[in-house]
Amino acid sequence: MPKNFAVIGVGGYIAPRHLRAIRDTGNQLVAAVDPKDSVGVLDQYSFDVKFFTEIERFDRHLEKLRRGPMEDRVHFVSVCSPNYLHDSHCRLALRVGADVICEKPLVINPWNFDALEELESETKHHIHTILQLRVHPELIKLKQTLQEQGGQHDVELTYITSRGPWYQVSWKGHEDKSGGVATNIGVHFFDLLLWLFGSTHGIKVYHSDESRMSGFIELEHARVRWFLSVDKNDLPFSAKAGGKTTFRSITVDGKEIEFSEGFTDLHTRVYEETLAGRGFGIKDARPSIDLTYAIRSAEISPKDELIHPLLKK
Repeated sequence: MPKNFAVIGVGGYIAPRHLRAIRDTGNQLVAAVDPKDSVGVLDQYSFDVKFFTEIERFDRHLEKLRRGPMEDRVHFVSVCSPNYLHDSHCRLALRVGADVICEKPLVINPWNFDALEELESETKHHIHTILQLRVHPELIKLKQTLQEQGGQHDVELTYITSRGPWYQVSWKGHEDKSGGVATNIGVHFFDLLLWLFGSTHGIKVYHSDESRMSGFIELEHARVRWFLSVDKNDLPFSAKAGGKTTFRSITVDGKEIEFSEGFTDLHTRVYEETLAGRGFGIKDARPSIDLTYAIRSAEISPKDELIHPLLKK
């Protein structure tokens, strides 16, 4: 039987991936909210979505549905709002009797998990998050290979995704709202590294500003040099020459991991797993949030032989 979904933050960048996932898993969108009213994208999925620009009226509507016929109740709320509002909107969803599928990062600060876990226990509903790289076929194969090999590995992560001046003006450019570069653009890569190579044993941060961060992480089975940036000037020549605005690279022991394809339907795969009872919850999300918080809070270390090659330039 199809599930009823509502979406918080339907006018944002990431919302269309959730809308497609809701549709492609055979479910239906019944309500949505966003403070901006540029949400014509909804008509691609349904002409019967109740839309609100005020979260209070949206909350009232979901509560009305909760008290009505069973078939009209909202079963899942997808949270696509700005990072600093995620935990608040998760609580709203739990209190109206729905489960949650929340964009990453689930929270910005680790201690916010505690209240969410308590509310899960009280309401008997659950919070799931989008850790989409864990369902990428090539990365699943890589994990199996690494488990068979064992041992320590040298890893280099580089992710540069160009953003214009709007980025720093928006909530994404404010560390208290986005978690900064490491959290906003890096959390899913850090989750991937923890999933592949085990727990964190130590970190160094060599550079940190509003546009880029770089450091070193000692994991259970890997030594990781990483560089993250939203500055187009950091793009390598090969990307610029090809007219690309994004560059991502992960090497393991000097070998490039090819996973550039297969990104289009990862949200749908996560939805499928979640609906089948195999979703990613607070326990899965916590290690990467602990790590990004530690990176954000760390003092800058003197540059040494462990720095990422891009910092040498």
